Amino acid sequence: MTKIIMHGCNGAMGQMITGLVAADEDAEIVAGVDINTEQKNDFPVFASIDECTVEADAVIDFSHISCVENLLNWCEEKQMPVVLCTTGMTDEMLKKVEEVSKKTAVLKSANMSLGINMLLKILKEATSVLAPAGFDIEIVEKHHRRKLDAPSGTALALADSINEELNNEYEYVFDRSQRREQRPKKEIGIAAVRGGTIVGDHDIIFAGEDEVITFSHTAYSRAVFGKGAIQAAKFLKGKQPGLYNMSHVIDQ
Repeated sequence: MTKIIMHGCNGAMGQMITGLVAADEDAEIVAGVDINTEQKNDFPVFASIDECTVEADAVIDFSHISCVENLLNWCEEKQMPVVLCTTGMTDEMLKKVEEVSKKTAVLKSANMSLGINMLLKILKEATSVLAPAGFDIEIVEKHHRRKLDAPSGTALALADSINEELNNEYEYVFDRSQRREQRPKKEIGIAAVRGGTIVGDHDIIFAGEDEVITFSHTAYSRAVFGKGAIQAAKFLKGKQPGLYNMSHVIDQ
């Protein structure tokens, strides 16, 4: 049984994960943290992680960027494993994540979906074959109208996975509207679509001479991210300090 503290328990993702854990025989949420301390479930809720005295095996964080630094400090002090799902971290915060990972297990991923993380691995093999054969690479991502950032962190992670296989020699291009020239070979185009209630849709296009290969992932519900976070929390239980990602969960 993995005992979990849900950081951001009263948000949409926090409540979704709470429901998923309730149906999981191998996990239990023992405490929640949220600036809204309304007790919606049968575990205690604290306004700040500093107030939490409940013993647990890991923290799942789906909160707000303003709360993450304090959470990291607490996890470092308590040597508490943490699954970081909050997005939008600055370079300074990412450095802090690396520092904390020297004292406790930290799992951070741009996307918690098991499907996306399997796709990250598949793309490396595809890139090693298709890029040398002259295939151009484009990524199109689609999300709901309320999403603030573009391109998505997942789209960038997909591009990074491809580019790592190409010795990071390719340039990311987000807008071609001011350019009148043929498409250079060593670039990865990344386009963002925003509209409606699209949860998350990513297409990776390898366009060659007379043929196109497309890898696609569609999230129909945010539950895919919650399920991945729970799997990650189970994985971190008892792990040594270090910086982990979802590929470690898939490969275990």
